[in-house]
Amino acid sequence: MENQRNIVVALVLVALLLFGWDSAMQYFYPQPAVEAQNAVHADAAAGEPAPSGRNREGGLTAAADIAEEERDLETQLADAGRVAIEAPAVEGSINPVGARIDDLTLTRHRQTVEKDSPPVRLFSPNGTPAQYFSQFGWVGDGVATPGPDTVWQTEGGPLTPSSPVTLRWNNGQGQLFTIRLEVDDNYLITATQTVANTGSGPVVVQPYGFINRTSRTASSDIWNVQSGPIADVENSVDFGTDYDDLDDANVIPAEGNSEWLGFTDIYWLSALIPEEAAAADASFRALGDQHYRADLIYDPVTVQPGRQASRTTRLFAGAKESEVLEAYEAQGVDRFSLAIDWGWFRWFEKPILWLLKALFSVVGNFGVAIILLTVIVRGVMFPIAQKQFASMAAMRAVQPKMKALQERYKDDKQTLQQEMMKLYKQEKVNPLAGCLPMFLQIPVFFALYKVLLISIDMRHQPFVLWIRDLSAPDPAHILNLFGLLDFQPPGFLAIGVLALLLGLTMFLQFKLNPAQMDPAQQQIFMIMPWVLMFVMAPFAAGLLIYWITSNTLTIAQQKYLYSRHPQLKELAAKDAEEKKRKAEEAKAKA
Repeated sequence: MENQRNIVVALVLVALLLFGWDSAMQYFYPQPAVEAQNAVHADAAAGEPAPSGRNREGGLTAAADIAEEERDLETQLADAGRVAIEAPAVEGSINPVGARIDDLTLTRHRQTVEKDSPPVRLFSPNGTPAQYFSQFGWVGDGVATPGPDTVWQTEGGPLTPSSPVTLRWNNGQGQLFTIRLEVDDNYLITATQTVANTGSGPVVVQPYGFINRTSRTASSDIWNVQSGPIADVENSVDFGTDYDDLDDANVIPAEGNSEWLGFTDIYWLSALIPEEAAAADASFRALGDQHYRADLIYDPVTVQPGRQASRTTRLFAGAKESEVLEAYEAQGVDRFSLAIDWGWFRWFEKPILWLLKALFSVVGNFGVAIILLTVIVRGVMFPIAQKQFASMAAMRAVQPKMKALQERYKDDKQTLQQEMMKLYKQEKVNPLAGCLPMFLQIPVFFALYKVLLISIDMRHQPFVLWIRDLSAPDPAHILNLFGLLDFQPPGFLAIGVLALLLGLTMFLQFKLNPAQMDPAQQQIFMIMPWVLMFVMAPFAAGLLIYWITSNTLTIAQQKYLYSRHPQLKELAAKDAEEKKRKAEEAKAKA
């Protein structure tokens, strides 16, 4: 009866885990419907409300917002006064009204896996549903400075790595304001702000730059990957602030010296990098209606008659490609590569990512590269696993002596501990040797998981057949007959081929493990692989391929090590028979 009660309790807990996990994920990290991500429906175009939320990619998800964004872009970007941006990694335009960089697309990255998909749009003009832009200017005391509606005169264009663009504005009081913009081959735009004073007296001005965005386009903010404000302050990158924190505080200053600040998504980043050795204040603020701003304002500068003063600020607006961020870091942008949320194990993760990309360059298929990487990591860990199994075999061999000691000194715990230690010493057995290898493997395998989670290199990479994007969940679901039926199963029921293989390999792996003492535990271990199958089904296909490969290698490894340590397998079989016999006796008595 007690075992049956334990099994019932275990099943209830499993059900709570299964349904509670999905409910929690939907509550804390709501995902938009597929239709909202990929299509604009007629009812949305008519202005009817549509569901919205955040997804892994970021970008608008409500169909009505997507339709409105398309209309707004068509209108606003048609202005003939805009200055084009034509660089290898970015394209777009500069708005001379307000001197805003508000139209920016990333030419290396597409919105979807389709070949004709447009490039990812990062910046959108002010007032659009996807509002996201950067602006440079000045504030002053007793002097006319350019404002958000100022129309600047432009010189040059388009903006390319070999041809800068200059914006000019004369306040009519003897001060000439200029902004010189330069762009490199990647994602860095340099803004040099200069004020020349031709008046009769000194003027005091403060150059500034800011990034304004809406959180409607933010990627989902999950427990181990941040989406939201980010800053390097006092030699440390701060991942602790999110949009909700800004809503609560209204203004959050970056305490101390800030090397750079801006907004991050899982794959994208915008950041202001102030001039080195120039004093400046940095802060984040909530503007209301899901709009936020990262501010960088320099200390006041006094410009004497006949003199000029300049400040140079760099704007990064692009993809979090590790090699690009590391190159900027080498050029003096401290800790810029840490804008990727590596977590605690970055010392393991960076070499793993390097190896993954090296394998991809050789085989040309990211899925195959993940499999090869898993094989390599498992191969490196194999000597540790071999020691673990050897320790388990030794512990199994001394089990009869241990049981005899436990029976002899069952009423004298202190003596029992002393005799056990003597036994370990005589038999040269270390009871912790079987646990230590497992703990050594944890940071390595978690690092591999994190690399596959955050690496933009896996985004939109195909594997085989129906798997066209390893960064997205398996699109083929059993419940809708792999797309033949027109409905989308909920997240925890979206079981595809990869999830099924994952559950099967986990089940086989647990079957090879030594049987548990408690029959209830045995039942739980038989159920858990299928529970984990449901839990992990919504994960990225690349992660599932890693887990399946890892499980398969573990099964092969266990079979090999059992063949090397037959006493371990024999003892495990004897234990299983003994437990089965006792369970049948207990059942008969009940």
